[in-house]
Amino acid sequence: MLSTENKTHKIILLIIGSFVLVSGIILFIIPPALFPDPGMGFQVLRSMQLGSGFNVFISPDQSDISQNYTEFITWWSPGQYLVPYFFKLFAHLNIGQAIAITVTLSQFLGLAGFYLFFKKIGFSSKLSAFSIVFIVCQQAFAVPYVYYSGGEILLFAFEGWFLYGCVFFKKTDLALVLFVLLSGWAGFFFKSSFLWIYTAGIFCLWIRLSINDRAIWEWIRRGLWIAIPATISLVVVYVSYLSKGQSPASASSGIKLTWLTFGFPLAAPILSGFSVDDLFHGLIYHTGKAIVGPEWSIAVLILLAICSLFLIWGIVKYVQNENYRLFILTFYIISILFFGYSYLRQLTISMEARHFRIVGILIVPGMVYIVTKLKRLPVLLFSLIPLALAWVNFTYLVKGFNFNKNLSAKGITGISQPNIDQSSLNYIMKLDNENRNAVFVFVSNDIGLEITHNRIITIPPIGDGLNIDDEDYRYEGFSGPLYIVLPESYNGPKEKMIMKSFPGYTGFEISPLSDKYILYSAKMRSNFNSY
Repeated sequence: MLSTENKTHKIILLIIGSFVLVSGIILFIIPPALFPDPGMGFQVLRSMQLGSGFNVFISPDQSDISQNYTEFITWWSPGQYLVPYFFKLFAHLNIGQAIAITVTLSQFLGLAGFYLFFKKIGFSSKLSAFSIVFIVCQQAFAVPYVYYSGGEILLFAFEGWFLYGCVFFKKTDLALVLFVLLSGWAGFFFKSSFLWIYTAGIFCLWIRLSINDRAIWEWIRRGLWIAIPATISLVVVYVSYLSKGQSPASASSGIKLTWLTFGFPLAAPILSGFSVDDLFHGLIYHTGKAIVGPEWSIAVLILLAICSLFLIWGIVKYVQNENYRLFILTFYIISILFFGYSYLRQLTISMEARHFRIVGILIVPGMVYIVTKLKRLPVLLFSLIPLALAWVNFTYLVKGFNFNKNLSAKGITGISQPNIDQSSLNYIMKLDNENRNAVFVFVSNDIGLEITHNRIITIPPIGDGLNIDDEDYRYEGFSGPLYIVLPESYNGPKEKMIMKSFPGYTGFEISPLSDKYILYSAKMRSNFNSY
């Protein structure tokens, strides 16, 4: 007869698995929209399908719109579009359905990987199962069902298995070398930011394999077994990919030390683990309407940094598991050093808790373990946290599915298009079918994916402050019909700024596509090609 613990953890895993499966079925019927990063990735895929080389983006040249500009995109790793594309080809699906399968499998693989890692590192099946419940309650788990997050969800699928491998190996041999070598390539393929996680993971692996030896030579010998394949892995990634273009680490805006520089990484355990950054719509980098102002944001951040330090201290002190404490401290410290240095140099890395998701996941089993040792009242109070997060996520999913089903437009890709309505998209696709030498212009990089016969330009949205860099918008020359699709809210100064960005065209016609979107079209060549 099964023990109570076996029954409990199997019931929990069955419920979670059922939830992921049902959510995946709904997602297949109502595919998600795209975040901007994977939107750019799919534009690269679109270019490849139109004849460009691997990972090469093609766009009309700003100096002469009749010519093409090509760029090898190194800002993001290719897995975010190649994995869905594999399912599209394999199962003969549209991209929206392929994304749904990608998300569903990634959620299953991610939860399974972390569950096995928690068990492998020394936690019981029951505690590991409850930890998975808490992870499901984090808002980062719900987001991909509404907006495909690309590398974020793929990295989640891989991280737990990578950590499992860092605990699995107990000796230096060829299997260890292959693991270190291949995991570096696989992780980077899914998301380029895996590199700092890779560094932290193999450091933990090295410490684990060497900790029982006092001889320095043995530490060096084991270190070489890990360092050599890791170096080869990183060199191949750099030479074959990163060296070919720009990345978030390519340019620095100078040194700037503020409370945020190290305060944000210090606060990561709570910002990520308790979804605080998501609930605030971004404490520093806003993804929606800001909940608190800049001054209060810093005060809240400092408080959360202090609380996070106490949380890490409590986990390290009260969880008597050497391997787990090694992983917690290593990942927390390396995340502080890596991101603190990046923010200090003002690299193009946003202050968002999603970058620290692995830290927010790693604290979970230790936190759950401590809670189980407390009296009933604290346990009940703590249980309110995942319940509250679960309710927020449930509301988010219901609203998201409803919006993508009833309000987002659908085109040939099958992706939900929240930045245009159906009647407007239908007309745009009709124009695309009627033309072969036109240029379509959008202020969102997802809509252009529905254009299959003509070239597209995605220009940055214009804020209400009307402060723009003209170089980001100006396109010289003439090349067939020009169709600019803008929200109705751009009526006024914004529309004039955009039309002036195409000095090779004149005689713009303005046609309402719906009550929310307007088409600006021009087919005549201007005699002037300057302001």
